[in-house]
Amino acid sequence: MDHQLKLSEALHGKRIKIFTRSFSLELYRQAAALFENVVNIPTVRLTDQTADGYFYTMLQDLECDIAINIDEDAFVVNPQAMLDLAEFVVIHGYANAGCPDGGGGCPRAGNPLVTNPFFNVFNLELIRTKFTSKKDIQSFHYESVKQEMKAKFPMDMLQSTYNFELLDYEPYYPFFFWLAYNFKTYYLPSQKHQDGISTILYNHQNQPICYHAWMARFYSMSSFVVRFIQKGAGKQKLRIDNLIRESYAVRGVQVLSFSVGDRLMFRFDKLVRWCIKVPQRVMGWPRKWAKWYRRWERKR
Repeated sequence: MDHQLKLSEALHGKRIKIFTRSFSLELYRQAAALFENVVNIPTVRLTDQTADGYFYTMLQDLECDIAINIDEDAFVVNPQAMLDLAEFVVIHGYANAGCPDGGGGCPRAGNPLVTNPFFNVFNLELIRTKFTSKKDIQSFHYESVKQEMKAKFPMDMLQSTYNFELLDYEPYYPFFFWLAYNFKTYYLPSQKHQDGISTILYNHQNQPICYHAWMARFYSMSSFVVRFIQKGAGKQKLRIDNLIRESYAVRGVQVLSFSVGDRLMFRFDKLVRWCIKVPQRVMGWPRKWAKWYRRWERKR
């Protein structure tokens, strides 16, 4: 599998953790097997967290200096490339390294100043020098500094559709706007996988770090159900399973096989997650309606 993974001098003494916001225990187990036990870095599965709330959970973990954030449908193919990136972030004073939400190999056309949180290296120790509470993010106004931020962005890396005008495309946008304005962000290169949807993410040395599948929310849904939620998405399980097999093959290890007991545990865990998620979604509707109203107002 992996031989002689090295933790550089710059990372010695730094408390590093790997965090994953997870809804599917099955997907998490598949992904975590590719990054667990990496030079004894602790791993944390974050469940029942909102799309932006888990960043604050990481910041509140005062036993962590460097957080590596990996989605449950992002499969690490080169852990040394991941560690080398963490070293690069620390040495060069970056607060964040991640993939632009638009303009790269992601199947999205978002604001490239934001890094999509399927993978990040966060220098929490540095971020805490300015972050005091969520009010810091809530009081930040992207529109007032948009031109200044655009001028600093590496425009030459933009290869696909993007939109610097997007303000609230996702709940986590305000956090990343604040982060990119107050600290340095390193924007990672990426390319579209041959399956036409997945993303291959590279580090600062152009070495692949992980394959990100996208559409994990449809992993265990039938095509019949998915058709009513996202037209044309189709059933994603086969595509994601193929990406898992490819990722494991790159690492030279066998894909995990699960017992009947495991699968019963996955079903129980999913039931618990849904029982928590549905009330969360209902409570979040007022914020979503307010966001849609603001968009409507801007278009008038």
